Amino acid sequence: METVRVRPSLHLIPFPVGQAYLWRDGEELTLIDTGPPGAADEVEDAIRRGGTGHGALRRIVLTHCHPDHAGSAAELAERHGAEVIAHAADAPVIRGEVPAPPPDLATAPEWERAAFDQVHAPFGITSRAPAVPPAPPSRVDREVTEGDVLAFGGGARVLCVPGHTRGSIALLLPVERVLFTGDAVARVEAGPVPGVFNQDRARTVASFLRLCDLGVGAVETVCFGHGAPLARAGGETLEQAAAAYS
Repeated sequence: METVRVRPSLHLIPFPVGQAYLWRDGEELTLIDTGPPGAADEVEDAIRRGGTGHGALRRIVLTHCHPDHAGSAAELAERHGAEVIAHAADAPVIRGEVPAPPPDLATAPEWERAAFDQVHAPFGITSRAPAVPPAPPSRVDREVTEGDVLAFGGGARVLCVPGHTRGSIALLLPVERVLFTGDAVARVEAGPVPGVFNQDRARTVASFLRLCDLGVGAVETVCFGHGAPLARAGGETLEQAAAAYS
């Protein structure tokens, strides 16, 4: 699949479900999420073919433990020797030590339950199944939490945004005014909305509102776990989206 240029230093790698992002600092690359199991070759192709160009993959940052985001972490980490970074609460799932808790769909609208069944049908599971099949276990070299700063993009600040999973994180690059939301926020045709398939819907909405409240001065570009990124006016768009949930 072709990569999508969001900014000169930032490209999106699309997958049938979800996406990953590749950030370039000189010859050093950072991958935010990895796509599903079996996507390592597509990520390699994105690095080789132009996108951000050739470079050394130094770190893989996982916004959360779900297999559409962490599915190829193990293979890419082994190929590149890249550092794998995730929140402490999701790290045991990523390592394969415990299963990922299933989403709470008991009070979800019918459309969300139907969407879950459609997305996961290839795995032979439905909303009545106990859990999504886990990604291949991957090492996690660094466990992060609120306020930690990662060495890319001029300093990427970790924001804890629980709800979708206990250990969901977002990343804010204050110098570049870029926000990676993970699945705390998705973008649909109508605009940004709280993510779906959540372990705790109320906490997801609270995390969504927190990110929407970062402000126009802090955020210009917004990169969602699902949905097309906003290269410009992202902070303003998030502020407008929050009105429906405040």
